[in-house]
Amino acid sequence: MYEIGSSLALHPGVFLMAGAIVIALTRGAIRNALALLAPLATLYLVWQVPDGTAATVRFLDFELAPLAGGRLSRLFAVVFAIMAGGGALYSLKQEHRLELAAALFYAGAAIGVVFAGDLITVFVFWELMAIGSTLVIWSAGTPAAYRASLRYLMIHLLGGALLMAGIAGHVAQTGSIAFEGLSTNAPSHWLILAGFLLNAGAPPLSAWLPDAYPRASWSGMVFLSAFTTKTAVYVLLRGFPGTEVLVYVGLFMAFYGIVYALLENDMRRLLAYSIVNQAGVMVAGIGLGTETALNGVAAHAFASVPYTALLLMAAGAVLYRTGKRECGSLGGLARSMPVTALCGIVGALSISAFPYTSGFVSKTMISQAAADGHLLWVWLLLAAASVGAVLTAGMKFCWFVFFHRDSGLRPPDAPRSMQLAMILFAASCIGVGIYPDPLYAALPYPVHYQPYTGAHVVAKLQLLLFAVLVFFLLLGWLKPARTITLDVDWLYRVFGPWLAASVLHGLALLGGRGEQRLRQAMDAAWKGLQRHHGPEGILARTWPTGSMALWMMLLLLAYLLFYYL
Repeated sequence: MYEIGSSLALHPGVFLMAGAIVIALTRGAIRNALALLAPLATLYLVWQVPDGTAATVRFLDFELAPLAGGRLSRLFAVVFAIMAGGGALYSLKQEHRLELAAALFYAGAAIGVVFAGDLITVFVFWELMAIGSTLVIWSAGTPAAYRASLRYLMIHLLGGALLMAGIAGHVAQTGSIAFEGLSTNAPSHWLILAGFLLNAGAPPLSAWLPDAYPRASWSGMVFLSAFTTKTAVYVLLRGFPGTEVLVYVGLFMAFYGIVYALLENDMRRLLAYSIVNQAGVMVAGIGLGTETALNGVAAHAFASVPYTALLLMAAGAVLYRTGKRECGSLGGLARSMPVTALCGIVGALSISAFPYTSGFVSKTMISQAAADGHLLWVWLLLAAASVGAVLTAGMKFCWFVFFHRDSGLRPPDAPRSMQLAMILFAASCIGVGIYPDPLYAALPYPVHYQPYTGAHVVAKLQLLLFAVLVFFLLLGWLKPARTITLDVDWLYRVFGPWLAASVLHGLALLGGRGEQRLRQAMDAAWKGLQRHHGPEGILARTWPTGSMALWMMLLLLAYLLFYYL
């Protein structure tokens, strides 16, 4: 039996998910109006959620808390609602009926996770996110998108199974379902951590993100960039702050994303690897565990949603107008798509943490936390990861798509609705960078960090100028080339199907001969059993008492010999 609290109807995530279902049943101007109004209403509901448990559900012997507010949950819910509204505005030209509804359902499930007060509610909304995001990929309507969505769902079902097993073990061990700080002294907590890290894009299964996201439509990937990895950052912030292993995992993710992004020719796969890079910086910050580091992670998660979406909006506009996604086939588009190019540059400056952009006021806080903790090697690696972000999303994407050479393409700029969404997100990137005080006031801990000091600005400008210099010195090496980058997904995308096909082919060749050989093997096994255990077998004979005593003595002597050795 279950009982539902009266205020559950005002759950922002549930409201947006219900709105998404209604949007799926409408068309035309009504659909567009609902798609814009639902996120705005959700944003209003987010601000109405009080601190503490606001709704409960009695289920069996547990009291679930599907709506529990707090500073951290409110911060993530706000940016998720903003992303849902901006993404909906950008996607008004999307003709596929399912995609926009699935995307808003996906956003509502993400808001459900950040307002969850217990582990069971986290799991329920976690799985609903996987369903919504899979439908977003599937909505592209291509065979490649369909196959990618199945691989994506397979990986996320694995993550869900790990999470469910971990939660079951935790409940069996503690009897509690409360979602609070978890230690790593129990196997069940390691399973929960593994489930969270899989959604963050952590190794060894990071390849699901650049495999699946670029297969979505020109608008679908904008939504995909915002929720899954950032929700994983949220649950890691809440469940495993200060877990040292996350420092190493996060730094590996940061450099993994850089290396593969440098090798990429597909502009959206390049940006997908940049998502892994940015998530890695946040995961490393969570591992540091200090108040400054956790504030920096929360601020960076908030800031990265608009600027990552802005970069993908620019890439989506190019794909929408040209139908091309390879950097080597593009170039010189700033002439005919100036608004898209300008907004893409703002996104590139933000991901590069250029002063007076949102990335600067958030990412530098994580580096400062490493410096405060006297972790020189972490600070140096975070600085190197920042340089890598400049080389990839900051320079490679913008330079080869909008400048570099004249590809001869003269597409018109993006439609008005897409331009408006990009301009709003670009303004937010600059606005937060110029005036970060409201963001700092919303962070979970008091902020004692000043981003605009001479040391911070000069150090960041030196890194940026060095990265730009390196880019142009290595321009010949960084030019897009048609290459195939192998990743861990090769095992289940190429090797696995080949192995299965080879086994089936071998069985087909055996045919009837296989059955005959199986019968012969079974006959031989039966004769062997008869020889030893049959009526005339050696083990069925009568043995003299003296022989038995002799064998027992020998066995005892062998036992004593092995015991003392």
